[in-house]
Amino acid sequence: MSDEELQRAWLRRVTDEWGDCGRVAYEDDEILGFVKYAPSGYFPQSQTFLAAPVDPTVPLISCLHISPDARHRGLGTVLLRACLRDLVGRGERRVEAFGFATPGASLEDMPMLGMPFLLRNGFVVSRPDPLYPLMRLDLRSLILWQDNLEAVLESLRFPLRVPKQAPASWIEGR
Repeated sequence: MSDEELQRAWLRRVTDEWGDCGRVAYEDDEILGFVKYAPSGYFPQSQTFLAAPVDPTVPLISCLHISPDARHRGLGTVLLRACLRDLVGRGERRVEAFGFATPGASLEDMPMLGMPFLLRNGFVVSRPDPLYPLMRLDLRSLILWQDNLEAVLESLRFPLRVPKQAPASWIEGR
């Protein structure tokens, strides 16, 4: 079986058993980036890391990749937020991801998430490791934060609203 066939079989299995497990950002039929996530039990290779996930039912963001031409424009954050919104909508309470922590190394050609990126987006170290620490985000804190922000904005009577999603051309709909 080819790598592509293995990936398609994995995608069918996860989608059938758990549901949607990723997002693709595109513009004019060109793929700009993607994020892939599912419970860590669907990623058996995650158990080979020193900071391996303990609970196989907790979702793991396994990769986030942005094409070179689309980098440094905020698309990684848009894809991460779309992923987090999906997980909150499913009732998930937390999400994990391995952070790439090697100082001075470039993530340009790797689909791994950089530890600084995860820290900027609210993740904390759950299981330390010098190369690939397991990071965790409590999704319940996002719900409370968004609810509080919307309440504050409403009380100020500004016509501001927290955007629910990125422009439609960036995120593939379901």
